[in-house]
Amino acid sequence: MGQILAIVSQKGGVGKTTTAVNLGAAFARRGLKTLIVDVDPQGSVRYGAALKKGHATHGFADYLNGSRPLRDVILPTALPWLRVMLVGSVTDDADHSDYVRRIAEGDLLPKMLEAARERCDIVVVDTPPGLGPITRRALASSDRVLVPLQCEPLVLQTTPQILRGIQDVVSHHPHLTLDGILLTMYEAGVPACERTEKYLRGHLPKSMVFDLVIPRSAAVSEAFAAGQPAVLRAPSDPGSQAYIHLAALLAERLAK
Repeated sequence: MGQILAIVSQKGGVGKTTTAVNLGAAFARRGLKTLIVDVDPQGSVRYGAALKKGHATHGFADYLNGSRPLRDVILPTALPWLRVMLVGSVTDDADHSDYVRRIAEGDLLPKMLEAARERCDIVVVDTPPGLGPITRRALASSDRVLVPLQCEPLVLQTTPQILRGIQDVVSHHPHLTLDGILLTMYEAGVPACERTEKYLRGHLPKSMVFDLVIPRSAAVSEAFAAGQPAVLRAPSDPGSQAYIHLAALLAERLAK
């Protein structure tokens, strides 16, 4: 039986979806049967997950509202071991309240994730920013959680919020493990970035912050714009290498 890894962040624009997509692809490159599930109504996974040309755009929201069966919302990619479940038609809606309510009040998300766990080695869940009802529901159904943080001074304010929220979920679901905080968009030589890293490493338990960082990389951004994970499009890029090494580290943990 596989494990479910939720990717969560307090705010958007920190590399959450980029991390979900590249980790998923890196796991698949290692021969792990991987499913990326997008439950964020923004639906950004579809833009960078190596989906086949002309792919369908329906997804979890359409399964949730009963308009599509589960088999129709699991899509193939360019990698044999990687499948993707987009969030679906909810991205076209101005109001996401019904989608949020269905997830918060129903049990379809945990049931779907449990079914995916039985068929996959790893399920990577891309959640909405913040710790609203969707993210909390996903965390309660997950085995592990990873927190990407853009390496900028603002994270010194948002980090305690996300950690308190995760701890609150863990108090009700003790099976959930925090794999760690991942510093993203790191720029060596930029004083504000280096001070932020130093502060976090000095004030949080050593095991809570990954030793490796994800450097700011034009190749990673360009790959996403081209509809591919950077680990496939530019595997030798430092950003891609960081994600590949992170996947190797997490795969070792999953195997224990």
